[in-house]
Amino acid sequence: MKITAIKSHVLSYKLDNEIGYSQAYYDQRSVHLVEVSTDEGLTGWGECFGPGNIAKANKAIIEMVIQPMLLGRNPIEREVIWHEIYNNLRDHGQKGMPIQALSGVDIALWDLAGKITNQPLHALIGGKFRDQVPVYGYGMMLHPGKLANQLGVIRNEAAAIQEAGYLAAKMKVGLGVKNDIQLVQELRKTVGKDYQIMVDANHCYSVGDALYVGHALDELDVYWFEEPVAPEDYNGYRRLRNQIKTNIAGGEAEFTRWGWRHLFDNDCVDIAQPEVCSMGGISEYLKVLSMAHTNFVPVVNHVWGSALSIATNLHLLAAMPPVPGGLFPREPMLEFDTTKNLFVDDLLVEPLDIEIQISKNKGFVKIPDGPGLGVEPNLEWIRSFRG
Repeated sequence: MKITAIKSHVLSYKLDNEIGYSQAYYDQRSVHLVEVSTDEGLTGWGECFGPGNIAKANKAIIEMVIQPMLLGRNPIEREVIWHEIYNNLRDHGQKGMPIQALSGVDIALWDLAGKITNQPLHALIGGKFRDQVPVYGYGMMLHPGKLANQLGVIRNEAAAIQEAGYLAAKMKVGLGVKNDIQLVQELRKTVGKDYQIMVDANHCYSVGDALYVGHALDELDVYWFEEPVAPEDYNGYRRLRNQIKTNIAGGEAEFTRWGWRHLFDNDCVDIAQPEVCSMGGISEYLKVLSMAHTNFVPVVNHVWGSALSIATNLHLLAAMPPVPGGLFPREPMLEFDTTKNLFVDDLLVEPLDIEIQISKNKGFVKIPDGPGLGVEPNLEWIRSFRG
């Protein structure tokens, strides 16, 4: 079997209203899918993290740089392929967009491997520890306007997430330290004292401001404080871990095992959050997972994008060993974006129906069992959304 083509599909549509996070507001939702075709008719699918014009730049890397390297290659040799691509791109970026592009291709090669061997991804990795995973609802994005409007968003969306059956909820902050504390207080008040909540800052604070917010989160019994400071600030991460009780989570903006080494060597995180569609694909994710567990750091994958990303992560979470193990271990959770997303709801031939499963299964979602990722995109639907 030989690779005959690699295509990028950058899809987008306009949102009804702007939403955002601590770094930007946006009015477009986009996704970047990767399709690897072979001479025997099998096709593998992957996804690259990176919205908008970043996706268009990654499309050029995939189709103009990576594709010529892989035409005629055996897709099953994904480890050899990964290292050849990385070595050729190393002088031009060991992080960022080249690695995001490589991630989408690598995921597609794993999907192909599953289809070639008629095995689901979790079986290729080594088997599944669980048949279903708990899900937390990610919502409460930032909205332009006054603080009172954002407080209303917190009340409405938090109540909806809890009522829908999600086992925990995560919110955005980034309006300034005092306003942010007020937002988290509103979330805790809305969901009650026993419901698990998490706070995502998207690296908007200095260490001093993060400590100020972090001490307030301690009093509000927040499970984790996500990306409180810049991803390059390893010393800042370590200071926060040493001075606040709330778990420090991070890593979605880190790339490859060599980047992650710094996070572990510097004791930066209580909870590791690798983003498989960005940090090097499944091949590299598995190496980083081993590093995390070698350091007894639990992993809760960062998930953002389409149904392909969700399916990929369901397999990875199913195949993740419990750390450190026991009769009643804390299970890894699936992150699910609760804002409306056509690339989740309508992308697949057979939808995952995450929200329906959560409602029926008391907050849990089953693992796909079809070959590879176990899902297939609807090509006709994709063509109607190509950006």
